[in-house]
Amino acid sequence: MTVSPFDHPLLSGLLGDEEAARHFSAEADIDAMLAFERALAEAEAELGVIPRDAGAAIAKALGSFRPDTAKLRAGVTTDGVVVPELVRQIKTAVCTPQDAYVHFGATSQDVIDTSLVLRLRQVVDHIGLLLGENVVRLTGLGLEFESRELMAMTRMQPAIPITARDRIVSWRAPLERHQERLKELSGRLLVLQFGGAAGTLEKLGDKAAAVRAALAAKLGLADAPQWHSQRDALAEFASWLSLVTGSLGKFGQDVALMAQMGSEIKLSGGGGSSAMPHKQNPVKAEALVALARFNAVQLSGMHQALLHEQERSGAAWTLEWLILPQMVVATAAALRLAAELSAQIESLGH
Repeated sequence: MTVSPFDHPLLSGLLGDEEAARHFSAEADIDAMLAFERALAEAEAELGVIPRDAGAAIAKALGSFRPDTAKLRAGVTTDGVVVPELVRQIKTAVCTPQDAYVHFGATSQDVIDTSLVLRLRQVVDHIGLLLGENVVRLTGLGLEFESRELMAMTRMQPAIPITARDRIVSWRAPLERHQERLKELSGRLLVLQFGGAAGTLEKLGDKAAAVRAALAAKLGLADAPQWHSQRDALAEFASWLSLVTGSLGKFGQDVALMAQMGSEIKLSGGGGSSAMPHKQNPVKAEALVALARFNAVQLSGMHQALLHEQERSGAAWTLEWLILPQMVVATAAALRLAAELSAQIESLGH
């Protein structure tokens, strides 16, 4: 049983995206958290913060370590986060006395936020490819039907004749701008989080900046000062997700309205009706509208999650966990559906 349509065994066929969703699985999260702990031990050992034999022992143990997920779940119930129990299990796997250097100088939020960013890096690659595919498909439609005539509709009323190219440009141009926005915001999004207990890396002394830089390099992320109570980059990314689905929703809504008129567009592979076998419902177009509205609603929650009290907020952080993964999967699903819908357009205009 599931309460989310994005991984529902039936509804996910329309609304889900397996590639995007897998980056929010427990397995992906654990792998990213373990990558953080291993890279941290290696960086600290190389810079003399912890003994070299401790760094080697931790790295060796993590090479074959797999946590007890039932205990992790129980730990979250008590601690509110998975890391305390995860660290306890890693320490058990590392021989004494080297176990004292596991997670040295770090805090739970460093592990969880960096895990998120590591997985978002892969999500950005996936969504970027889907976005590019949509631009290519709409460009192809523009070339195929550019000189055909459509009736412009302003305020839902017939206006003047336009070409199919004019309408297709209104679908494609925002997506091209979203490509540029993604390149620009990725530099702020894909950065390491490493601040220790309260953001000061107090246990690392004068080697704090060097350890942070080395850790970022090992994980392939940008180095930056800690941001654990500064969530603007994640809210900006969520806003970008909503912009993308909003633009795709406009495309879907236009297609659905043209399909209602019946003469301006011809689609293949429409959805069937149990009561009216003659119908070809514009299912993908409708789903694009729904996903756009879904993300628009969720975006307000991500803005609420900006409100971290002082140096850390459990409540705002938890709210972010509830919202952002669903927004990502909704966006990937919308991009997939839009590309499929473009391929279904057999005729556009007269």
